[in-house]
Amino acid sequence: MTRFVIDANIIISMLISGKAAYRPLLSLYEFYTSEFSLEEIEKYKPLIFEKSRLNDIEFRNFAIFVYSNLTILPNLIVSKEALRKAVQLTHNIDIKDVSYVSLALELDLVLLTRDRVLTTGLRKKGFRKVMLFEDFLSNF
Repeated sequence: MTRFVIDANIIISMLISGKAAYRPLLSLYEFYTSEFSLEEIEKYKPLIFEKSRLNDIEFRNFAIFVYSNLTILPNLIVSKEALRKAVQLTHNIDIKDVSYVSLALELDLVLLTRDRVLTTGLRKKGFRKVMLFEDFLSNF
């Protein structure tokens, strides 16, 4: 099974849309995210509920499905070397993304994101294991 690291933007997008199209995607691939994603999602919880197209019961069931198909990993599994490199890579781009980049480095997986600035910035610094989620979906 192909594995990827995803950031909170992708999870938030899934939760807001509630699209059934995410079900096969979440079943066919393994997705990992950092524990930091929970903080970001909590921060945007009011917006998620406001923009969601699902009623309360549908939202709850879809959120359970999404989270049951994600592996949330704690920062303690990331080595000092991966963290150091991620800090260098995200410096002058968005240091908030260090947890996702360090996890991708640690697991040696592609980072999927909706953040064009992050993707472009990482690629300019030589980090190639990053892909826009839209590009990933177009190949799905």
